[in-house]
Amino acid sequence: MYFEDITLGMTTEIAPAVIEKEKMLDFARTYDNIPLHTDEEYAKTTPFGRLIAPGVMSFMAVWAKYLEVDIFGEELIAGKSTKIEWMKPVFAEDILTGKAIVTACVERNPRNGLVEITIEAYNQHGELVLSDVTEAIVKRR
Repeated sequence: MYFEDITLGMTTEIAPAVIEKEKMLDFARTYDNIPLHTDEEYAKTTPFGRLIAPGVMSFMAVWAKYLEVDIFGEELIAGKSTKIEWMKPVFAEDILTGKAIVTACVERNPRNGLVEITIEAYNQHGELVLSDVTEAIVKRR
């Protein structure tokens, strides 16, 4: 989708992403190897009472589902930035759903524009667990 076809407020639903315990543990051991994510006995002593998923892993699970929608297609040039904010912990076997909303469109030059997408992800209880603002550079006609 070209920059000119994107409108402020466009919303895309994101398919559910399940946080599978074994994948969560594998990710944590590889990329975020702290006891809160990998040691069940330690996690019981924390305010969460059990293991929580690494925040980046939670985001990436939702991001992967967002990418399946492929709203920009071949007109995507590159990502520019992303900012993730976590509101609630994500646990093994949680099911995250979400939506992606176009929250800004800025013309950059005759060849491309900047599109800001805000992703909100919710757990199976309807609680907002994370929000992400990503900027993408998209081709113009």
